[in-house]
Amino acid sequence: MESLKSFASDNNAPVHETVFHAMMEANRGDAIGYGDDRHTLAAEKMFREHFGDGIGVFFMFTGTAANVACLAHITRPFQAVVCSDKAHLENDECGAPERFSGCKLLKLPSADGKIRVDQILPLLGSLGFQHHAQPRVISITQATELGTVYRIEEIREIADFAHEHGMYLHMDGARLANAAASLRTSLAGLTVDAGVDVLSFGGTKNGLMAAEAVVFFDPALGEAFEYTRKQSMQLASKMRYISAQFNALLSGGLWLENAVRANAMAGKLAGILNTIPGIQITQPVETNAVFARIPARAIEKLKRKYFFYVWDAPQNEVRWMTAYHTTENDIEQFAGAVKEAMAD
Repeated sequence: MESLKSFASDNNAPVHETVFHAMMEANRGDAIGYGDDRHTLAAEKMFREHFGDGIGVFFMFTGTAANVACLAHITRPFQAVVCSDKAHLENDECGAPERFSGCKLLKLPSADGKIRVDQILPLLGSLGFQHHAQPRVISITQATELGTVYRIEEIREIADFAHEHGMYLHMDGARLANAAASLRTSLAGLTVDAGVDVLSFGGTKNGLMAAEAVVFFDPALGEAFEYTRKQSMQLASKMRYISAQFNALLSGGLWLENAVRANAMAGKLAGILNTIPGIQITQPVETNAVFARIPARAIEKLKRKYFFYVWDAPQNEVRWMTAYHTTENDIEQFAGAVKEAMAD
């Protein structure tokens, strides 16, 4: 019997076969450790092809480490990072940003996962006041934790504001590929071309295994980050296995193919859900996440068959996510189970 797919997270998807084969290809003979191998040099070149010459790119194991290490590197402990109250930094990193950077997180309320310049503006009153943490970095998530995306003009507005006031713009790009696919733009178009200073580039949610990267678009900003990475316990001795994955992802358009499919499957699911009475989709479905309110009894019945997360229990709001390997048949099976659960 075919096993049912999880709709909890794209983290639950297997490693893409092309990526796995690339790791197997890298698993031949000896290779110099700690990033001085041909696979890593090729992967660094691949990042330059996507984001431009002169960048600094550093490979990491986890998204949390990528976020925390780069923020710690560009701040001092008396400074602050501005983010959404829905951000992964705030909700899902177990206080790691505060512990390892020493910085305070200044969270801003957001109904759609995005923050705006007019929300950040009042924080400027803290600048130069020694009793307050000093805002230094604005961190935005692309795509957001609610599956929405920042338009290029929105990113540029925040970047210009940050730079005008002596701040940096960091992007948590755990699902950057999904956002780029949604907006039909390049990876550079959403980042360096829009004024982002430093990027946490996500691979794990798009078919890789323990492969993330930090990209500094100003080499001076990333100067000596190799030491920060080492102190963060993120310097891989067998770097080639991380690098080979990025070569597979970025060399032939696999990053986009995976993201387009995941997004399309979420769109298909949303289309079916919109025909089922009693279901309320709570966020625009712009990437590979569907947020919906359904009756508690339906949630309980559905959870007996499928694994997914209840996002906001008091509101009976759930999150259903698709991935690169989600098929139309998976969507139809799941939608059928939802209809059955709603009918009781």
